[in-house]
This record gives sequence, C-alpha cells and structure tokens, in this order.
Amino acid sequence: MRTVHVAVHDTLADWEIGFVTAHVNSPAWHRTPGRFQIRTVSASPDPVTTMGGLRVLPDLTLDELSADESAMLVLPGNDLWPTEAYQPYVAKAREFRAAGVPVAAICGATGGLALAGLLDDHAHTSNAKEFLVGLGYGGAELYRDEPAVNDRGLITGGAQAPVEFARAIFAELGIYEPAVLDSWYKLYGRQDPAGFYELMSA
Repeated sequence: MRTVHVAVHDTLADWEIGFVTAHVNSPAWHRTPGRFQIRTVSASPDPVTTMGGLRVLPDLTLDELSADESAMLVLPGNDLWPTEAYQPYVAKAREFRAAGVPVAAICGATGGLALAGLLDDHAHTSNAKEFLVGLGYGGAELYRDEPAVNDRGLITGGAQAPVEFARAIFAELGIYEPAVLDSWYKLYGRQDPAGFYELMSA
C-alpha cells in the first residue's frame, strides 16, 4: 500500500482535489486495486476548515512526514499561500523534490511554489501566466498555457482544471492503464458517456 499525502489547511479549495482523492482511494478501474491510499497532512494536529466549510482532522503533521514514506505530496489551492502560514508546506514540497518524490500543486499552491523558486527550472502552469509573473518569479519562460503540466514529477494545474490535474497525477502514479485513463478522461473531462461504457467493460 502506497500513500498519497494531501496537504490540508484552513481555506483549502475543496473542489480542486475532489477527483484526486476520490479516485486514488477508490479501487474501481485501478491497475492494482488497493495499491494506494490517501492520508491528510497539516502543519499542526488541529482540525482545519476548508473553503467549503468542511472540517478535516489531519492524519499526521508535516514534521511527521518523510518523503521516503510517500508516493506524492498534493498541495491544493488556498488563501494562505502568500503568507508565513504556508511556509511549512513549501518547505515540505522542497524536501520532497530534493528526494525525487513527486509534488502536485494547483491554483494558489502554484503561487506558493513560485515565490519559493520551485518553478524556476520546471515547465509548469497555473491559473494564468500573469498571476505568477505578478509575483516576480523567475520561471516565466517555462510557463505553459495548458490545464495541467507534469515536468519530471512536478505537476501543476490551474483552478479551472481539476480533472486535468487529477489525470496528470494518475498518470504519474501509474494508477490506471493508459487506455483506461483515456476512457476516464473521456467521461469526466469531455463529459462523453462513451467513456462510462468503456470503463465498465475495462
């Protein structure tokens, strides 16, 4: 059983990781059912409140999390990213990347990584190029105007693209066979019902 760790904190944008958490935990259509699990990680053991008003009790704290015990760190969007309160999450992302463990960030979390220089040497995306450029970061030449980008295990996505963000994560983890992942995206990304029947036959 490999663990995907999802950072949780006040103002977490619930909708940006819904596809990720549901389908990593669900055995349906997985290449190896039960191979992955989701665990939540936060700066403190206290409950957090998401942007949608859900209260989440973290499974562990950041100082208890080691990169070699994780398959990936997922950083949802939030309103904390430009503040000191978000620095422990950025520091953990830096630790993961130094260890060669994938990190996936979406929406405001990409802003936090940009401010820390973690996007300066990787192709990446975000909500908009102007969003990151306005932060004064050094990676503008590597910005890609795409819903989600994976460059050497650093996955980034825009708030408007939770399905594409999830697809990039699934591909990195190898959760689905390529043809199954194509059908998954056909259903959830293109709203094509043919994807549902393909998944049922898979």
